[in-house]
Amino acid sequence: MSSSRAAAVLSILLLSAISGACSTGEDVADSRAWVAVHDTIGDTVVVRTVSGSMWGDTAELVPEISIGLLDGPEEYMLGSIVSLALGADGTIYAMDRQVPALRVYNADGTYRTTFGRPGDGPGEYESPDGGLNVLSDGRILLRDPANARIQVYAPDGEPLDEWRIRGGFNTSARMIVDTLDRAHTIILLDTEADVMDWQSGLVQILPDGTPGDTLIPPDSGFEGSRIEARFESEDGNSVSVNSVPFTPDEETALSPHGYFIHGISTDYALTLDRPQGPLRITKEFTPVRVTGGERAEEEAFATRNMRQTEPGWRWDGDPIPDHKPPYRGIYAGEDGTVWVRVSQPAFEREDPDYDPDEPDAIADKWHEPYVFDVFDENGTYLGAVRAPTGFRPYPRPVFTREMVLGTMRDEYDVQSIVRFRVELPGAGPG
Repeated sequence: MSSSRAAAVLSILLLSAISGACSTGEDVADSRAWVAVHDTIGDTVVVRTVSGSMWGDTAELVPEISIGLLDGPEEYMLGSIVSLALGADGTIYAMDRQVPALRVYNADGTYRTTFGRPGDGPGEYESPDGGLNVLSDGRILLRDPANARIQVYAPDGEPLDEWRIRGGFNTSARMIVDTLDRAHTIILLDTEADVMDWQSGLVQILPDGTPGDTLIPPDSGFEGSRIEARFESEDGNSVSVNSVPFTPDEETALSPHGYFIHGISTDYALTLDRPQGPLRITKEFTPVRVTGGERAEEEAFATRNMRQTEPGWRWDGDPIPDHKPPYRGIYAGEDGTVWVRVSQPAFEREDPDYDPDEPDAIADKWHEPYVFDVFDENGTYLGAVRAPTGFRPYPRPVFTREMVLGTMRDEYDVQSIVRFRVELPGAGPG
């Protein structure tokens, strides 16, 4: 073994051998302990989870508070929440684009107030997107691409400032605030490029509103499988581009600790580009099969979406694969944890809203549960977390190892904002 490659060691120094016809409870606990191999290749530390986890079993997201009603006071009737943020004291901020309104709720879920109103004056907004966050001094930042600015509010809702940004690019990406109170907002690097060649970066904005560096996410050159529809007319050109369902892709997230987390989901591996040196996390996984029903449903949805742009569109990309990638997204926790949405077997259920008499109707029968693997920033595998039925990944949730702030939709498609606690195995009701 070369000197640049340290000897691999088991993270668990001693594992009890299980012998005999039966196992004791202690033996079972040992079998779930986290076992990992640590290695060093050049300047990169590699942590490969072989089996088990620190939590020993799957944790659950358990709702603690829920905001949202089918009928009632308007401040609790949600239309389309596009961004969420959480204050240090538990205050919940939610941008509802349908109203539109930036609403503020106390930590117990009760309505407090609304910031701003539609418009282009001080404190007003036109079409905010996924960019919403809170600085350590309590100032609230709201990204409004339609007005080409980030609106800055005092904790009481008073408009304080406007930070100018490049407008016209709406995105669901969160606006990350790092531990030095620098906001990071996404921009297109070349606004004249064709949509297939778009590249994005993150503009760093200092706490006083001064623009800082532009951070360029890692780019491995990986090209994922895509489908494309185009429509040209005298009024302009329309382009739609989507990934081929269940194909691997390049995933990137910015940690609040100031570095990128990056991976290509052809395998279960991701890299944390830490200042002290890269850390690579890998994990054993079992490929998840794509069922015939899933494939047919996803192809039907994709075809319908493409034909909204190009009416005569026919499938022009790679076929939907037989197996799902090991993971489907990387999310940076506010506390430095890394959340990885892992592929799961789908289950089938009836779609009560399906109307076969509707020409474009597609029965939405196949559903994949949301399960996340959670890692500490040193590569320790804490364990898996299962989200309840109805959980949604958009708007982007706020993650920590103890809780998640996100949204759900019920059987009537009513949206609610939910704060979940991460209930560890065997913990019981909190």
